[in-house]
Amino acid sequence: MSSLSIFQRACLRFALLPVPPLRAPLRPPRRPLGLPRRSAMSSVAPRLSHIAAAAAGGAAGESNEPPPAAASGLAQEDDDLSSGMMGYRLPPKEIQDIVDAPPLPVLSFSPSKDKILFLKRRALPPLSDLAKPEEKLAGVRIDGHSNTRSRMSFYTGIGIHRLMEDGTLGPEKEVHGYPDGARINFVTWSQDGRHLSFSVRVEEEDNTSGKLRLWVADVESGEARPLFKSPEIHLNAIFDSFVWIDNSTLLVCTIPLSRGALPQKPSVPSGPKIQSNETSNVVQVRTFQDLLKDEYDADLFDYYATSQLVLASLDGTVKPIGPPAVYTSIDPSPDDKYLMISSIHRPYSYIVPCGRFPKKVELWTADGNFIRELCDLPLAEDIPIATSSVRKGKRSIYWRPDKPSMLYWVETQDGGDAKVEVSPRDIVYMENAEPINGEQPEILHKLDLRYAGTSWCDESLALVYESWYKTRKTRTWVVSPDKKDVSSRILFDRSSEDVYSDPGSPMLRRTAMGTYVIAKIKKQDESTYILLNGMGATPEGNVPFLDLFDINTGSKERIWQSDKEKYYETVVALMSDKTDGELPLDQLKILTSKESKTENTQYYLQIWPEKKQVQITNFPHPYPQLASLYKEMIRYQRKDGVQLTATLYLPPGYDPSKDGPLPCLVWSYPGEFKSKDAAGQVRGSPNEFPGIGATSPLLWLARGFAILSGPTIPIIGEGDEEANDRYVEQLVASAEAAVEEVVRRGVAHPDKIAVGGHSYGAFMTANLLAHAPHLFCCGIARSGAYNRTLTPFGFQNEDRTLWEATNTYVEMSPFMSANKIKKPILLIHGEQDNNSGTLTMQSDRFFNALKGHGALSRLVILPFESHGYSARESIMHVLWETDRWLQNYCLNGTSKTDSDSVVDTGNKTLSTSGGGAPREDPEEKGFSSMQRSLLW
Repeated sequence: MSSLSIFQRACLRFALLPVPPLRAPLRPPRRPLGLPRRSAMSSVAPRLSHIAAAAAGGAAGESNEPPPAAASGLAQEDDDLSSGMMGYRLPPKEIQDIVDAPPLPVLSFSPSKDKILFLKRRALPPLSDLAKPEEKLAGVRIDGHSNTRSRMSFYTGIGIHRLMEDGTLGPEKEVHGYPDGARINFVTWSQDGRHLSFSVRVEEEDNTSGKLRLWVADVESGEARPLFKSPEIHLNAIFDSFVWIDNSTLLVCTIPLSRGALPQKPSVPSGPKIQSNETSNVVQVRTFQDLLKDEYDADLFDYYATSQLVLASLDGTVKPIGPPAVYTSIDPSPDDKYLMISSIHRPYSYIVPCGRFPKKVELWTADGNFIRELCDLPLAEDIPIATSSVRKGKRSIYWRPDKPSMLYWVETQDGGDAKVEVSPRDIVYMENAEPINGEQPEILHKLDLRYAGTSWCDESLALVYESWYKTRKTRTWVVSPDKKDVSSRILFDRSSEDVYSDPGSPMLRRTAMGTYVIAKIKKQDESTYILLNGMGATPEGNVPFLDLFDINTGSKERIWQSDKEKYYETVVALMSDKTDGELPLDQLKILTSKESKTENTQYYLQIWPEKKQVQITNFPHPYPQLASLYKEMIRYQRKDGVQLTATLYLPPGYDPSKDGPLPCLVWSYPGEFKSKDAAGQVRGSPNEFPGIGATSPLLWLARGFAILSGPTIPIIGEGDEEANDRYVEQLVASAEAAVEEVVRRGVAHPDKIAVGGHSYGAFMTANLLAHAPHLFCCGIARSGAYNRTLTPFGFQNEDRTLWEATNTYVEMSPFMSANKIKKPILLIHGEQDNNSGTLTMQSDRFFNALKGHGALSRLVILPFESHGYSARESIMHVLWETDRWLQNYCLNGTSKTDSDSVVDTGNKTLSTSGGGAPREDPEEKGFSSMQRSLLW
């Protein structure tokens, strides 16, 4: 995460559509990150939404208005809680109201930054959306009816606003012409900003998804129409979908018209399933899921994933190019003269997903004529599991964004194995699309660490990044790509863990070719300046900044900084990037976001030289009932001296002197570090708006709980020490410190502290109940892995195998300590979890182990859900289960064997006095807590 910009980090945290990347990604900034290629679209979204606005579209759902309980299969009356068959339940109304708040739109700026799209979304999807048939093939989940990825979120409408000269928004113009109930995806601007392209699918009468059709809209009028006149031409969006070649032509991945009938599974197999390693190769792979199982699966994968590329013009002209193939990427050159086409082909694998299948990259002319093959990589089953290991051969092949048609890529010199010591480890090459007179690829730079990306500017400036996970070392090199007489030099050499030393990432501007390069800034002198956008981590929290940085001398001038008393502000994008060349400092215009503990995120224009601030949006508070909640970033110390932090939330109106200590929910997620100093650094801001997702622990503020969110739980391995060798010890010490702190403050009742987490946080929760039973009254573990012997070739950041670190694997596994767990634990898992390592079987087997030792426990398996939960019925039921667990075993302190006795979980807010009688448990004398939480 350290190599990502502030806004990219926000995108990961809040599931937004990002703007052009601000630090070098592995893919060059030809287009905004996460959007269809050649899009000139910059997208932002309020950081409150409880539905992921995936790059493919907006939030899935049926309506902003939640369906009635009967219609959605949800019930509030009591069922037999001990039965394996019970209906979906609803949590108390105060929680429902927050979760059902309508999602805010995603924003998308036109190439010239003079218009903004409001991409509208619906609320949580119904379970019927997830229940649609899907194929699980080669690590991809496919909706066979629509021939796209299954469970794809979508937009419901597109509104166009003009950004006026004074920074205000003009009236909204609705894009119209598409069918009612259309599900919209892949919204993309043409390069000149005059047209939009997007896919449309409509639900069919049998509740199956219709196939995707490509539509275009005139931005001036808002009128939309299908691009293809024939209704038989549909998108194939399993991998890439479409891209603008120029202002009037798109290259489209379509379902081949010649495609035959769906392959039928043989009733009798033709032979046994055989895998062989008679060559004695060392092949170690993690526990990937949804893999191909047999030849029939391979045929199905080919059937759905094979595309026919088609050139389609706005005037209706259609021209198929190239043969049908499993195309995974279509990337035009900046000058629109060439196409870089990537595809995968057989032989396929039964042990790795399609990203490791044989991969071919070819160069074509823009009208589809083959020029040459750039590479044909073999099947990559043998990539070592050591972190920083990579595939052999050419990788990260992209167009230079500052040149019309020049390619660059990287090749490993260590065979892709991070355990091999060699110098250099990676070499970055450049080459013209069509080399002249047999010219050979040119070396841009040699690296001793692993290549981590390039930010391009022009012929005299590029920044090349390298990093090494084991040491957390990261370097930034200044290179002059086309000036061989200028030596490369290190610009920054630091630890990726040391957030206090992060200098920021370069701001990018859009070029006339539609690509993104580092913005050079013009001052009065002759120096070369760039803008560095930083998160500004300090011991008091993040204070984002924008520095004017002299690339030659390293001197910098802070030209903008967030308010740190009340607000949290970030730089989102450069808005004054309409022309090539250097940007005058006095004409600078940037887009910023601004929020506070109580004020929703809004977007502003900052205009130089006066630094005039103009507010663009005015989004309402999404849950006004919690507008006056209390939030504080707290600091405390672990017994070994490591500084820890957490965010403490208290319900609106709570007064500790009058109301006394509260029941408390601690929600966290451990992290690995190489140094105590880095582990103790403060991350985040005390002034950030508390975004509450659909399964966030902050929902229990509405039920009168104190919430300790994200208490840091650093697992530290300094020098040659492996962090996980002391995992349990450090986990418990961090939890003890957190619990001691909230009890010392008088806000948490020592006998009413619950712990919870998702994924690795669930793993943490089970371990704490096993090894620190004195700290917590109960636990909630969602989608976790509990037996590390089921992930023998590594997990999380552990890259030793089970056979290399047997004791560590066993000691870290709460499954092996199931006999020690005496406190109530609620296990929740999606039945279709596809995350590597967290198979649903993990919860099944852990529950059986707990039950076999008489532990008070409950297992909830959510039909059709994956690693995260998305259907409204599922989410509401998870919240009901969680609330019931907290009421029974935290608030009221019930831990008797009859776990199915239900307390009244009506719609009343919990008593701030804590309620319930304290338990007399001799083990509950000590204190503890946990680390950084994924709020959703």
